Amino acid sequence: MLRAVANIFRIPDLRNKILFTIALLMIYRIGFHIPIPGFDQSAIAKVVSSRDTESPLGRAAEYMQIFTGGTLSRSSLFGLGIMPYITASIILMLLGEVVPALKKLRQEGQTGHKKIQEYTRYLTVAICLIQSMMYMKMLGGGGLTYAGMQKQAMMMGIVGMTAGTVFLMWLGEQIDEYGIGNGISLIIMAGIVSRMPWAIQMLAQNVDLRVTAPVGTIGPAQILFLIAAFVFVVAGAILITQGQRRIPIQQAKQMRGRKVYGGGRHYLPLRINHGGVMPIIFASSFMIFPPVVIGQLLKMEKLADSAVLLTIQNSLSPGSYTYNVLYMLLIFLFAYFWTTVQFQPKEMAKNLRDSGSFIPGLRPGRRTAEYLETVMTRITYFGASFLAIIAVVPTVISILLGVDWRVATFLGGTGLLIVVSVSLDLVQKIEANLLMRSYDGFSETGKIKGAYG
Repeated sequence: MLRAVANIFRIPDLRNKILFTIALLMIYRIGFHIPIPGFDQSAIAKVVSSRDTESPLGRAAEYMQIFTGGTLSRSSLFGLGIMPYITASIILMLLGEVVPALKKLRQEGQTGHKKIQEYTRYLTVAICLIQSMMYMKMLGGGGLTYAGMQKQAMMMGIVGMTAGTVFLMWLGEQIDEYGIGNGISLIIMAGIVSRMPWAIQMLAQNVDLRVTAPVGTIGPAQILFLIAAFVFVVAGAILITQGQRRIPIQQAKQMRGRKVYGGGRHYLPLRINHGGVMPIIFASSFMIFPPVVIGQLLKMEKLADSAVLLTIQNSLSPGSYTYNVLYMLLIFLFAYFWTTVQFQPKEMAKNLRDSGSFIPGLRPGRRTAEYLETVMTRITYFGASFLAIIAVVPTVISILLGVDWRVATFLGGTGLLIVVSVSLDLVQKIEANLLMRSYDGFSETGKIKGAYG
């Protein structure tokens, strides 16, 4: 392991890529400490410290902070994070399945990909303008600007936050081109990791290692449970990320003169967790809206005492049994939806047939596509089951141990799953560069392998 780390710095090209990536991530974190001009930062921090984090709006705000890496206690130029770009990418990806023009662009290869990237940038700017306007209206309406600077502060905030997200998008593209790893994923991971010291500090304040620890504190048994949950999530994330179903592929033999070409056997890897963390993100975003809408309806004078709305609000409050069941069902639904959008068995079967390959025992074409779709449907069930378990781990920890759910989210759940997945991808890319230059990898066998070797 130490030898592999030392080998990284012996290769000038790899060393420069890693240092370049670290430098851009440092710029990303520095930007979060640049405030928007015109806003009273001390007043914002005072308002944020007194807000109700258990309310639907409070939960929604805290959840968004996990992925943006920012904090509501200050108005930052990078306050929107990279999420508008992710949202724009997802929207265009989904539209590519229903809009013929976008679908045609996707089939044009690199040229079409560049055009879609251009559309993604334009849509990102539009989403940033909308989100920054909403954010500025919330801050400006609360009287958090300096006297006489409300309009100027809101205008500078809209322009500044939009420019900040565009700059982060540019940083991610620079990492993709000149650094190592996926730039956007690394930016999201850096935002999550930056809040983990705060979560550990909050947890340490309530720790009491005495055997007779009073109620309300975290004793030795709870600490062991937290460590076990942490190890379970990390090990499970690695297993589900690397896990794949290998479909045997036979290449047809071809006669060219007196020589026989082809006839080799290889495999087609199908990932168990094809959607990554996207099903959890979709389900979490969807579950935010019902409590927020019901909370706003209960503020109306005519519906303030509605027994039906109160019952629905209690049933859909985070941590309730109904909420968690619906949450897990939505994860399954979005896992299959994302797999349907991303995985195209007909195109895969067509490519196999065109390349002269086939699955032994199956006719090329429609029969092969049906088989691939059936296999993918079955293995997606296991991937979605794991994601559903991971998603409710923070809730279980919060209820059983009385730990703040904001802390439990970092010790097990979506945030930790993203960190593990991105870190594993980064390590594999660094190892690929080492092996390409005849250096040993990180493991004793020389290469990090998947779940099945």
